[in-house]
Amino acid sequence: METIEFQLRDESIRLCDLLKAAGVAESGGQGKHLVAEGEVTVDGQPESRKTAKIRPGQTVECRGISVVVLAK
Repeated sequence: METIEFQLRDESIRLCDLLKAAGVAESGGQGKHLVAEGEVTVDGQPESRKTAKIRPGQTVECRGISVVVLAK
């Protein structure tokens, strides 16, 4: 599994925006689709909320890519 470290600029980021910003999804729309299809987990748990707030210390996984979210 590929691991990406993502540095947050703010306190949190919406899940669909994180998928786009980290390069997992080509667009925010594709990010929302991945969440809707059940392909995304947050800290090992399935996440169905497209706009879930992701904060530092959380790990998002999708399609063999693990995104570790770091504080600013």
